[in-house]
Amino acid sequence: MMESFSDGDYVLVYNGQLYNTEELREELVSHGYTFNGHSDTEVLLKSYLHYGEEVVHHLNGIFAFAIWNPRQESLFLARDHFGVKPLFYTLCEGTLLFASELKALFVYPGVEKVIDDQGIGELFGIGPAHTPGTTVFRHIYELKPAHLAVFNRSGFHDERYWKLVSKPHVDSFEKTCDTVEHLLADSITRQLVSDVPLCTFLSGGLDSSIITKYASDYCVNKGLPPLDTYSIDYVDNDKNFVKSDFQPNSDQHYIDIMTNALHTNHHSIVIDTPELANSLEDAMIARDMPGMADIDSSLYLFCQRVKPEMTVSLTGECADEIFGGYPWFFREDALTSGTFPWSIAVSERQNLLHPEISKQVHLKEYIDYRYQESLSEVDILPVDSPETAEKRKISYLTLTWFMQTLLDRSDRMAMANGFELRVPFCDYRLAEYVWNIPWEMKALHGREKGLLRHIAEKILPEEIVKRKKSPYPKTHNPTYLAKVKDMFGKVLSDKNAPIRDLLNVPYLEEILATDGKAFSRPWFGQLMTRPTADGLSLSGEYVAGEVSA
Repeated sequence: MMESFSDGDYVLVYNGQLYNTEELREELVSHGYTFNGHSDTEVLLKSYLHYGEEVVHHLNGIFAFAIWNPRQESLFLARDHFGVKPLFYTLCEGTLLFASELKALFVYPGVEKVIDDQGIGELFGIGPAHTPGTTVFRHIYELKPAHLAVFNRSGFHDERYWKLVSKPHVDSFEKTCDTVEHLLADSITRQLVSDVPLCTFLSGGLDSSIITKYASDYCVNKGLPPLDTYSIDYVDNDKNFVKSDFQPNSDQHYIDIMTNALHTNHHSIVIDTPELANSLEDAMIARDMPGMADIDSSLYLFCQRVKPEMTVSLTGECADEIFGGYPWFFREDALTSGTFPWSIAVSERQNLLHPEISKQVHLKEYIDYRYQESLSEVDILPVDSPETAEKRKISYLTLTWFMQTLLDRSDRMAMANGFELRVPFCDYRLAEYVWNIPWEMKALHGREKGLLRHIAEKILPEEIVKRKKSPYPKTHNPTYLAKVKDMFGKVLSDKNAPIRDLLNVPYLEEILATDGKAFSRPWFGQLMTRPTADGLSLSGEYVAGEVSA
């Protein structure tokens, strides 16, 4: 949600949080600025008054903002380094419209919901990810992460103000560990500062445990009450859990280890299957797009349940992207797939399209174009070993595509409930440094996040450090699939449903009849092993304009 603030004739519209507010304030005071309050909003606007467009190089935080400059008769816009905060825009008859949600743009008269062939490529070829800067709607864009823009009488002009720069890593192993530890500690400590109740989300995995350890120590050192931690699970999940390569173990045992070691005040949120399914539509509306099914709705409900007691939570999101924690960093079939390794079911995606649309929209061609476009942006160094060069490519794709999808999910599900999620691992300074650490060091001992595990050895219990990566908790209750099948079946049975003009209905009916087994490869990432019924059925809600191919 954006808020406005004015100073003289300058007006700021802002969504976000600055983590270096006090440093900026001190610097501005030394230059003669005065402040009426203590908000980072006022600090941000006065930082712009002092630094101008160079202000983006002085900000550490998550932000999307626009500032009207009356002297230049121009609007300045900027978005944070990794795009944690969204910023969409469109031009309508010479007027620039911008918002933090797509749905807000469509309130303006004349802005249409039109999905063309590129939109179909995004929705069915790339989704639930999306190409940075694009949306599924024609003439609707997002300001890319790490970009600024100026809108004035000469038009709309945007440029990149930051990127990951490849350079030789010269630090010793010991120096590398010390630097990572310092940057991580600084990022977490900055994000623990809050004037509202704050907690951590704790799954018992490596990443959330590191965050929780630092946060718990912070509370002890500051003489504060014990840290509140929260976890999520599902009714009867212990009875239905099935071990797999992607989901090797459940969380509760490891959560108990951490809460006993740190003496935190732990709360377990348990969600039942019916409410998980019933919240699929709420989660999609919050996201404005078909997303990650129950992975979205569960986080939506999780934030909803925590909100009455807390306002802010720190999470372990982004550690896997930055430190190399996903299976595709290690699986040869993923590395040689020739496409985005979390989205290899290309032919199955093509089969979802209505036969007439499928003749004109070739998803593989579109995916290949976006894949090669992204790879061309990666700087490979002559000193990079073949393995480091290979991992630079997959790391870049993961950081700019997969991580963006998860950040978008986190922000939307939280903000829809008036809740704020902070992601200390996503600090751009930490990402800059880790980007250039050789893969052999980053994957120490051949383990995912091997370097991070080594650093954590002195602060976490051994069982936590050695725990195999386990994704965000997912329901394993068979009644969930049954309920979603029923929901989707009702949509398909409606002869007037827009989805019937967009998708291959017989193929969808086959998927339903086989409990998703007709769709043999993961739709997206590690958990979505069948196309999500909520994503398919509810996508029809957005085909309100024309579909041109």
